[in-house]
Amino acid sequence: MSETSTAAGGIAACSITLQLNGEHREVEVYPWTTLLDLLREQLHLTGTKKGCDHGQCGACTVLLNGKRINSCLTLVVMHDGATLTTIEGLANGGELHPMQAAFVSHDAFQCGYCTPGQICSAVGLVSEGHAQTRDELREQMSGNVCRCGAYPNILAAIEEAMPQTRDRLTAVREVKP
Repeated sequence: MSETSTAAGGIAACSITLQLNGEHREVEVYPWTTLLDLLREQLHLTGTKKGCDHGQCGACTVLLNGKRINSCLTLVVMHDGATLTTIEGLANGGELHPMQAAFVSHDAFQCGYCTPGQICSAVGLVSEGHAQTRDELREQMSGNVCRCGAYPNILAAIEEAMPQTRDRLTAVREVKP
């Protein structure tokens, strides 16, 4: 991380690098820039939503080094060199990620506002290996609020996509040295 320019008041901006959705990115941010604000305001990746801006709703969930994180609660400067995946980075070209396809198949969204965070959280929980039963899924997804009440469909989608998501994660891990 290197300092490059200054804001009013003499605060220096920092240059950091990220592996964002499979692409190397170098960005300049001020020390107070949240990951959510970087994604939406600077990089124009608007799939990640700003809900409560306090880490209570999960609408801003992204995958940081394969783990779920509320992007509204973390500063970008803390993650120089990290690997970041947003909802835009889950699909493989025109092919939806298995979790995305299952959400569509099970109509696991209504207004759709929480859906990107729900999907990223679901992919993360599969990667983390914490949830095996329906009750564990429900508990692991409890940080993602759906005001429309699509919870039964969300759980059904996750259950359907878990095996394919595990297979996909295993294949990716085997490819990496």
